[in-house]
Amino acid sequence: MDMDRPDRPAGLNEGEGGVADGMHDVGGMLLPRPFQVVRIGHVGFNVTKIEQTLDFFCNLLGFHISDTIDLGALLPPEERPIDRSGIAFFLRHGSDHHSFVLFPEAAAKVAAQQLGAFPIEVTANQISWQVGGLRQVVEGNDWMQEHGRRVVYSGRDIPGSNFHFYTPDDEGHLNEVFYGMEQIGWNGKSKPGAVRDLIGYAAPPPIPHRSEAEELRFIADNGIDLDSGLRATLPEAETHDVDGVLLERPFKIVKVGPLRLFVKDVQKALHFYRDLLGLKITETVNWNGHICVFLRAGLEHHSLALYPIELREVLGLNKNTTAMALGMRVGSYSQLRAAIAYLSERGVEIRKLPPELFPGIDYSALAISPCGHAVQLHYYMEQLGWNGEPCPPELRRQVDNDHWPETLEPLTDSFFGETFFGPLG
Repeated sequence: MDMDRPDRPAGLNEGEGGVADGMHDVGGMLLPRPFQVVRIGHVGFNVTKIEQTLDFFCNLLGFHISDTIDLGALLPPEERPIDRSGIAFFLRHGSDHHSFVLFPEAAAKVAAQQLGAFPIEVTANQISWQVGGLRQVVEGNDWMQEHGRRVVYSGRDIPGSNFHFYTPDDEGHLNEVFYGMEQIGWNGKSKPGAVRDLIGYAAPPPIPHRSEAEELRFIADNGIDLDSGLRATLPEAETHDVDGVLLERPFKIVKVGPLRLFVKDVQKALHFYRDLLGLKITETVNWNGHICVFLRAGLEHHSLALYPIELREVLGLNKNTTAMALGMRVGSYSQLRAAIAYLSERGVEIRKLPPELFPGIDYSALAISPCGHAVQLHYYMEQLGWNGEPCPPELRRQVDNDHWPETLEPLTDSFFGETFFGPLG
């Protein structure tokens, strides 16, 4: 790869793969595609141990259930569960309706077959990228198909109310481009499930579309109680002082991401995520002969990291998934240390990998969920400035995984980046 030109790895030419030569007006800016991804919005995992995994993400990490869908109906009658093992759970850490989704694996496999039979080891059921407007979703849906990409689903789903289209990369990771995520406010309630047939779409909607305010009026006029949605479970015992707020645990998840994937062909993956989705390469790392690529959607050093699949065995990670790890940021370094101690005391396996594999993040650790997926807890992500260049490696903080200090000297961007809006709890 060409280390001097990080946006152009060797062997991948501009325009390769049918990328449009023309430019598109996106909010008055001329771009090579009719949409602009601004952040990673949410990710989902397919799991077998739904109750244990739900306990891990909710009771240990602090996510709230915002909605559910019964996917058991996808299974043959004799295989339909009588407990909650067929339920999909939409979880949130903030005001977005969902920032993480748990799907029961058996039903997810049936859904995958209906959409085009994705590989079994692809257990990330969605990788969702937010854009800034509905027009970008509608025109992006058409643009992807015009350039040879398969769109397996489009329209609008409830829960979440977001308009979207789904397209897989070349190895079967299903990517969602979406706009308009439902926001959950002070009362902690999502939209009523009864609105699903009323405002859902199974295809891109006509634009311009009515506003959210007008849609709420339409829902009420159809006799649906807007106050009847699912509410998050209230805390049982708040015993930890987290930046002056009493919480159930000594930390707060404030952001989901980045996502790390193992891929069989880094070049093909780059063509999809860079040339089609429009992510930018921030940095490449050669770790023991393995080229790893880090791509960003905004000012964060990276939103997505691609690793050669050979590294999965080298690192001793779960061989049944291509999801290397899903990042989850806590509010501070002290919260990170507290989170690791809190989870360890409760029997969660904690692993620390070479920090060279995570440029842009200094201290972090992997918490292994009951379904075998790794959650990378961290507190900091390097921010890029106006020139789009990352910090030189020699100027970054040097991490010793065997000796985490109690406190750290601040970096120039230690408290920068995406802010968590709203109360911590």
